Amino acid sequence: MRTLVTGGAGFIGSHLADALTARGDSVTIVDDLSSGKEANLAAALRAGARLQRSDIRDAGALARVVADAQPQVIFHLAAQVDVRISLADPGFDARTNVEGTINVLEAARQAGVERVVLASTGGAIYGDTEVLPTPETVDALPMAAYGQSKFCAERYLGLYERLYGLSTVALRFGNVYGPRQDPHGEAGVIAIFCGRLRAGARPRIFGDGTQTRDYIYVGDLVGALLRAGETRAGGAVNIGTEEETSVLDIVRTLSALIGPDTPEPEFAPTRLGELDRSCLDASRARELLGWSASTPIEDGLRLTWEAFEGG
Repeated sequence: MRTLVTGGAGFIGSHLADALTARGDSVTIVDDLSSGKEANLAAALRAGARLQRSDIRDAGALARVVADAQPQVIFHLAAQVDVRISLADPGFDARTNVEGTINVLEAARQAGVERVVLASTGGAIYGDTEVLPTPETVDALPMAAYGQSKFCAERYLGLYERLYGLSTVALRFGNVYGPRQDPHGEAGVIAIFCGRLRAGARPRIFGDGTQTRDYIYVGDLVGALLRAGETRAGGAVNIGTEEETSVLDIVRTLSALIGPDTPEPEFAPTRLGELDRSCLDASRARELLGWSASTPIEDGLRLTWEAFEGG
């Protein structure tokens, strides 16, 4: 199969590129390398994947790449993912996540692409809700521009289905973690904690640490992406574990892995736009994709910590 991955040099995208090349796909990776790293693609490039350095906000350049690659499926992972940045500069967030998605859809339409799979977000779209685990039927009430822009991007998928018959699906991810996640950004608390602990620094907890998230291991997530590309399931589909894990739980598990000399956490004020609780109902993913998460948080954290130790 011919596949194209936007944001393919990033954390999730590079794992997906590895899986696609491993199954024998002809893979084109689109990334402007503003946050993604070519080093993440070492295995995929050796296996024959092509890297095209391009920005999804450049509609003309993206259309040329897609027309040349002629993919059957596009996995659209390129995005602005930092909640803090989205609040500080919502216009930039929208240009990347909304306009960038429109450019992907338009390039797909022009090139006759069969299917587009969008990486969306779960907790950031639903906002604060008392319905936990949260199904896709709960109203979207984002608490940050990031969640709002992703919700808008999903609406454009529906538009292109109605107008042009393009097959699309939006996967609403839980909090993804695993090897290759950047420990120096604002997104990805597990990677940030691992990076600080490896440097002998104290992990910083915003709030009291009781806030929960649905943490999903990147290997499980890649399995969901592959299934989404193979099916014709549409609409929004949650991709999570249906389990709540607190920030304090993460610290305790990492401390048990590292040993008694693990630095104690430090606490800072709660940040604007952060949710108290988030957990996704994944029953639709089981029904439509035949997929469910299989990596317990303890195993995923161990694999992540071992990758940081080796890095």
